Amino acid sequence: MTSRGEVRVWHAEEGWGVLDSAATPGGCWMHFSAVLVPGYRELDAGLTVEFTFEAAEQDGYAFRAVEVWPADQAPVRSSVEVSGASPAYHSTLTLAFDSEDETGGS
Repeated sequence: MTSRGEVRVWHAEEGWGVLDSAATPGGCWMHFSAVLVPGYRELDAGLTVEFTFEAAEQDGYAFRAVEVWPADQAPVRSSVEVSGASPAYHSTLTLAFDSEDETGGS
């Protein structure tokens, strides 16, 4: 479902907040990953937003936002698609063993 609401609170350091709307009595929990804005994903308290949501028990709220964006902007979805191994992470491991010397000791 899509609704219009207002950001009640946003915890930038924790990456979550709560929305209020007539469609989500008691509030709608949202995570930063659902915020569709360019750059750093955060919202300001009092901001009017459009959002889609689902019924779900999340941290004491009966609703969870699926997508959230400022009402005066179009949602900005990431177009990055990753297939196969990511070049962002690479690791190697080399093991070396000492061999016994000629006297039989190590």
